[in-house]
Amino acid sequence: MSTWRDERNRATLARLRRALPAIFPAPVLAHALSRPLVPATPRRAIESYWRAHPLRADQLARALAGLGQAPDGWEWRLGPEGRSTSFRAPPAPFREKAYALGPGHCCVCGQPVFRLGWHRDLWGDGKPNRNAGWHSACVAAWRFWNDPSQQVQALKKRQARRCAQSGRRLLKSSEVDHRVPLFRVWRERGEHRWPAILAYWGAPNLQVINRDAHVAKCAAEAGARAGRSQSAYSPVLEA
Repeated sequence: MSTWRDERNRATLARLRRALPAIFPAPVLAHALSRPLVPATPRRAIESYWRAHPLRADQLARALAGLGQAPDGWEWRLGPEGRSTSFRAPPAPFREKAYALGPGHCCVCGQPVFRLGWHRDLWGDGKPNRNAGWHSACVAAWRFWNDPSQQVQALKKRQARRCAQSGRRLLKSSEVDHRVPLFRVWRERGEHRWPAILAYWGAPNLQVINRDAHVAKCAAEAGARAGRSQSAYSPVLEA
């Protein structure tokens, strides 16, 4: 197996180096060369980099969205035509047909997409990639927002493997939780504006807690949904 991997990596490394543009993000290349199986193309190297750094992708995607604002006339609604089908999905105005910016712009953050799905024009030609509709970082962020439990290890590491509720050591049964429940974000949507609202799906609103703490928190949230006191859940997030 090791012989096969070595031979495969020699071939793919040669292919990667032939395809590399003169300017290429150094951290991405370093990451690619450290993989057990080296990515064969620059685009795959970039995709691998963002998959390995979901929290960084989340932060970047929200920062890119923050460079703009929601389109005139848009409001967060549920339904067909590209809208969210559930309040648990992050609002994405540029994914809706009526507000789509078209090829060359990211459907998540609305900013131009450059070569290889990169978010900055490293090559200085000022030309968005007309064949792209996503930043590679925004792809990783979108997956993270919709299924944060897949990144439980990264979130545990951020918390030094301590339960965010009790401060005790996280157990194997620990679970990812939204500090401010998403039903509250939907209920109070009129008080929040896109793109700042994306923080409720991102790392600022995510925590890993032990299962017993999660069960107790869910019970309290169920009471809140039934119209009881909601004072324990302030929607204020850190930047």
